[in-house]
Amino acid sequence: MSEPVVELKGVSKIYTLGLNKIHALDNVNLNIQKGEFISVMGPSGSGKSTLLNLVGCLDLPTSGAVLIDGIDTSGLNDDRLTTIRRDKIGFIFQQFNLIPTLTAIENVEMPMIFGRVPAHLLRGKALRLFEMVGLEAIYADHRPNELSGGQQQRVAVARALANNPALILADEPTGNLDTKTGIAILDLLSELNDGGATIVMVTHDHRLSTYADRTVEMIDGRIDGRID
Repeated sequence: MSEPVVELKGVSKIYTLGLNKIHALDNVNLNIQKGEFISVMGPSGSGKSTLLNLVGCLDLPTSGAVLIDGIDTSGLNDDRLTTIRRDKIGFIFQQFNLIPTLTAIENVEMPMIFGRVPAHLLRGKALRLFEMVGLEAIYADHRPNELSGGQQQRVAVARALANNPALILADEPTGNLDTKTGIAILDLLSELNDGGATIVMVTHDHRLSTYADRTVEMIDGRIDGRID
């Protein structure tokens, strides 16, 4: 078997709140292979979002190692972590996290600017991503508050794909959407997975597990079991 895209080795994350220590993750071990679609499930406070933040290089473990494409990110500085996020990871958030002062297409172009895509290629690539996620070009110049929730999430997916990441992290990607739109977004993620993308989706909804190759259940900061 090839080297995992994501590997967690004895990972713990402890937050200090006053005199209390909160064990958000407790000695977690997990391998995710290239091309897998993984759902991470569990109740609120189980450690799902902490796990995603560590895999996404948005936070560092208290102990243990987090490897992305074989690179141990645990001791890297901010510049190196930023480079890994830019080049290897696409993020899809429940709240969309679009920049409200930018148009939809400018939101998609932004990661490519940091990814050093030549300026004359930005608009064409962004429009191709619009087409890929099922957004009509007429919405390109709309600002986020002029779009529906489903359209905003499609913009967020297009933005996540801007730098051709090998790993897509989705945090409750259907949480703010109606059922029909949520299914459309999950179908889109499945298509991306069929195209070779590795997807890690955090959710509390067990009905979404049918879209995943494998489900990881988390309880109290630990992996409780796996449902294949």
